[in-house]
Amino acid sequence: MRRLYSTFAHGWPGAGLLLMRVVGGIALTDRGVVRLWGGPPLPLTVLSVITVGAGLLLLAGLWTPIAGTLIAIIEVWKMFLLPEDLWAYILLATLGAALAMLGPGAWSVDARLFGWKRIELRDRKS
Repeated sequence: MRRLYSTFAHGWPGAGLLLMRVVGGIALTDRGVVRLWGGPPLPLTVLSVITVGAGLLLLAGLWTPIAGTLIAIIEVWKMFLLPEDLWAYILLATLGAALAMLGPGAWSVDARLFGWKRIELRDRKS
């Protein structure tokens, strides 16, 4: 599983990744829920449910490379299905692809589950 993650950035880069995850997750969840309330046809309902789920995964920072890739694919697919909001789909697809490539950052569930662990060994003499 560690191969899916490049690094878990700390400091300003980690804060930037956290900001990208939070803004992207909120936007995806909001757009998916609003579309579900509109009563879309079945294919769009399935895409909206997957979008909400992937947005929530991004918010938590769980399975970020998988969620980011899924978001990028779904948003590109929506560009062809619903061309009325093209720039929003391009923005969210780019954000998903960037997070899939960069990783979740240090402040994420992924970092806690799959990040580097520090093991302290005690001296035998003490």
